[in-house]
Amino acid sequence: MRHLRPHVFALIALALPLIGANLARVMIGVTDTLIVGRYGVEALAALVLATSYHFILFMLGSGYAIGLMGVLAAALARGDEVEVRRATRMALWISALHSLAVLPLTWWSGPILLALGQEPRVAELAQEFLRIYGFATVPLLWGMVLNSYLANFGRANVVLWVTLAGLPLNVLLVLALVFGRWGAPQLGIAGAAIAGLIVNWLIVAALFAYAVWLPKARRFELMRNPWRPDWPAFRQVFALGLPVGLTLVAETGMFTGANVMMGWLGPTPLAAHGIALQLSSLAFMVHLGLGSAATIRVGEAAGRGDTQRIRDSAWAAIVLSVAVSSTAAAVFVLAPRFLAGLYLEEVNPATPAIMALAATLMLWAALFQLADGLQALALGLLRGVQDTRAPMLIATIAYWVVGLPVGYIAAFPLGFGPQGIWFGLLLGLAVAAVLLMRRFWGGLSRGGWTLAGSAA
Repeated sequence: MRHLRPHVFALIALALPLIGANLARVMIGVTDTLIVGRYGVEALAALVLATSYHFILFMLGSGYAIGLMGVLAAALARGDEVEVRRATRMALWISALHSLAVLPLTWWSGPILLALGQEPRVAELAQEFLRIYGFATVPLLWGMVLNSYLANFGRANVVLWVTLAGLPLNVLLVLALVFGRWGAPQLGIAGAAIAGLIVNWLIVAALFAYAVWLPKARRFELMRNPWRPDWPAFRQVFALGLPVGLTLVAETGMFTGANVMMGWLGPTPLAAHGIALQLSSLAFMVHLGLGSAATIRVGEAAGRGDTQRIRDSAWAAIVLSVAVSSTAAAVFVLAPRFLAGLYLEEVNPATPAIMALAATLMLWAALFQLADGLQALALGLLRGVQDTRAPMLIATIAYWVVGLPVGYIAAFPLGFGPQGIWFGLLLGLAVAAVLLMRRFWGGLSRGGWTLAGSAA
């Protein structure tokens, strides 16, 4: 294990700002939930539903940015400056096109949510949020592309600091616009959407300015001919990124499906589920940042054809993932009621029921920390060797053939309710972790991975 120490330290140095940026991004959503949770139970349930609905559309588009990370790492290892510019510019193009394509799904989300069995008032409030927040998809996805670009230059810390700077501004805007403080209009859940829209556009504007200014990256001329199409690079980024997006949709779709099923059980289970799920997502952001760091390390090694470094980087990442999972699980087990209480107003009559159920669901969240971490890491390792199609199929099977159906059967026919849904989530994540790790190590044992990312 001693020979892994340099790889562990290198991964930590690379992963920390990526993790921090992920957590800061999620904390913007957490503050929204904390504040809206004190506005009303229906508003909280609608926010949980709306953000889950938007998240699946966002994750489908984020595949191009996440897939870009491995492409840039390999290109920089080869010294191919032209590919860095071409791939990044076309990732920005595709992200913008995706945002326009999904805008109607946010504008007319109300009928879709009603068709999925949600309560009319909750669906109405969710649509009110999404009609505004849908216009934040562009800055969110561009921010992901710039995150991949800057991370490959060792500047992920800038993404962290810019996002952190947006956090207090978001809190002030949400407080002002949700509750009507400091002379602002009281807009309820729509106020949270407006705040998020403003903050995300400011964040991406700052990241663009830094990416263009950065002396280390000026030679890549990122904004050179930004309107000129580059169809070969467009096809490359699209072909690699679409399976990544679909893989993410398979996972987030499983959680969104769980949200929909929770909605069938009523606003109280949905609110409790949203609290437990959002706390779990904080831990997942750590794993996602670690997976992104592993993508860069493995991508660099693949670009050089260094199979041993691929192997060592993977083992170092697994050690770190297990450590993070164990820590998160311990926190969820030791302090579930305290954590759930952060989201709720004591005077609300629904608070005791929501808190009790949220605390129970967080024990399930503790159980699936290891599986969630390892499947996220395995996906990061496979993206590093630019293997994205097989993971998409594996994820679809694990989450939609195993996770969701088992959750439905356990919750409704077998009568276990919310806990049955979370059992399905646990099983889906575990199956994904086993199959994806088998895919990565199996390819390595058969002679390594080619630069294109297919198993030998």
